[in-house]
Amino acid sequence: MSAKNDAGTAYITGAASERGIGRKLAERLAEGGWNLGLLDLNEEPLREYAASLEERFGVRAAGVAVDVSDEASVDAAIERLERELEPATALVNIAGISSPVPFLELDLATWERVMRINATGTFLTTRRVIPGMIDRGHGRVVNLGSTAMQNGGGTYSKSSYAASKGAVEAFSRAVALETAQHGVTVNVVAPATIDTDIMGGRITDDRKPQFLAQLPVGRLGTTGEVAALIEFLIGPDAGYITGATYNINGGIRIG
Repeated sequence: MSAKNDAGTAYITGAASERGIGRKLAERLAEGGWNLGLLDLNEEPLREYAASLEERFGVRAAGVAVDVSDEASVDAAIERLERELEPATALVNIAGISSPVPFLELDLATWERVMRINATGTFLTTRRVIPGMIDRGHGRVVNLGSTAMQNGGGTYSKSSYAASKGAVEAFSRAVALETAQHGVTVNVVAPATIDTDIMGGRITDDRKPQFLAQLPVGRLGTTGEVAALIEFLIGPDAGYITGATYNINGGIRIG
């Protein structure tokens, strides 16, 4: 299949999970002509998926292993993607972990692990990619927040996760303010309950009622719906939007 006209090059962290937002976003962007740098802990499934996207959609794609909580790993992974593809037009930070541990049972190791992956990981990848965007006068960054931050936790996620996503949102607004004059936008997408495996595995029929009870729309969100919103925010029509948080939460929080 011949290559399409480039829509741009997007780097996506957290792209390995078969039922995850990152995987669905990659497929949607590839269909739209984006070249893709896929990042996650395990390289082999990423490489296989990248090859399938190239075959199906005629784009360039590469999969590279990274530990987003480790500075050297982030630097090496981004350097590889810049060699194998090209510098990022867009960066989407999806990699993250949750935690169901209540505050009164929370130990320092769990707190630091959640914060290190979710908040520090977003900082490290953003810091590595944005200087090049500024030099080129254009860039889009979307970071994954959560309704759990706004509500002080969720049906599954508790204080450490909420705090980490609060850090991501505050960080995103600050970076948006600092980089707006350089043609770079930074926004947050904050989902509520999406049908992925981050909340202790698949939301089975016996687990579903506790989640649905909080959702006015009466159903779980889908990875495709979140991916569509991210695609808009990194696209050509979103250049006047920065420092914003977009809730995609089925009405669990209004306003």
